[in-house]
Amino acid sequence: MTSNLYHFPFNAMGSPCELQIYCTDKRKAQTIADKVISDVLRIEQRYSRYKEESVLSDINRVAEKGGCIAVDEETAALLNYANTCYQQSGGLFDITSGVLRKAWDFKSQTVPKQADIKKLLKTVGWKKVKLTASAISFAMPGMQLDFGGIGKEYAVDRAATICWQHGVRNGLVNLGGDIKVIGPHPDGKPWLVGVSHPRKAGGLLTRLEVYSGAVASSGDYERCIVINGKRYGHVLNPRTGWPVRGLASVTVVAQQCVIAGSACTVAMLMERQGKRWLKQLGLKYLWVDQDGKVGGTY
Repeated sequence: MTSNLYHFPFNAMGSPCELQIYCTDKRKAQTIADKVISDVLRIEQRYSRYKEESVLSDINRVAEKGGCIAVDEETAALLNYANTCYQQSGGLFDITSGVLRKAWDFKSQTVPKQADIKKLLKTVGWKKVKLTASAISFAMPGMQLDFGGIGKEYAVDRAATICWQHGVRNGLVNLGGDIKVIGPHPDGKPWLVGVSHPRKAGGLLTRLEVYSGAVASSGDYERCIVINGKRYGHVLNPRTGWPVRGLASVTVVAQQCVIAGSACTVAMLMERQGKRWLKQLGLKYLWVDQDGKVGGTY
C-alpha cells in the first residue's frame, strides 16, 4: 500500500514542534499524532519548571526548604540519568545548577554581581542530593533542580517510540530543534536536518543527512546577552556560576535524543576541552568554537 506524508505542527515546551510521518491512512496518522502530542504535553505538564503543579515544581518546593520527597518510577529514571551524566562529566552536568537562574536573567541585559553568584553556588552540587529508587532528599535548603538538557529530549524519544509502536517506520519528530528520525523516506532517502549557525542569525551552518537516530544542538546563541561586545550564553558552569567559554555551538547525532542532548551540554560545559571529549565519545558531531572555527566528524 502507498504511504503518504502527513505533517502535524503543534506548540509545546515553549517551542514550535512538528511530527512528520508516512502513513497509509489520514485517520490513522491523525490518531498517532494525537497520541504523540498528548504524551509530549503530559511530559511538559510533569517536568516544566514554569508550571506550578508540575512534579518538578513539587520537588523544588521541598528542595527550597530542604528535606525529602517521594518520586515515581518515571521521575526516578530521569533523575538516575541525570546522575549518570553528572558522573560521566566529572561533575559538570549538574541539574542542581538551575538555581543560578536566580542571578542570571537573560531578559534583563545585565550581568549579575559576583557576590550574588557566590551566594547561590553554596546551594549547587549534586553531591548534596541523596537519590533512592523512590525518593530524593536535599541536605540543605535553597536548592533547585532543572531538567534542561534531558527533559525535552526524553519527550522526543518517547514520541518516536509511540510512532514505532503504532507501525510508523518512516518519519521525523521535531520538538523545538531536538529531532528524532524514526526512519528514512520510503524511497530510502535521508531527512535533511538543518544546523543553525551560531553567529549568523537565521543562517545555516550545514544540512545533515539523517537516515535514523537523533540530532540535538546546544549553543551560546539560544539565550544570551551581549554587553560591551562580550557574549554571555545560558550554559552556566556549575563550579563558577558563569557562562561557559570556548565553544559557540555543539551538535551531536546519537541513537537516542536524550544522549545527543546531554552530550551537547557536556561538551559545552567542558569549554575548550569539549572538542577532545567529543572525539573520544564515538558519536558523530559538529562544533563551532568562539573563534569561528568549525570541526567534527559529520
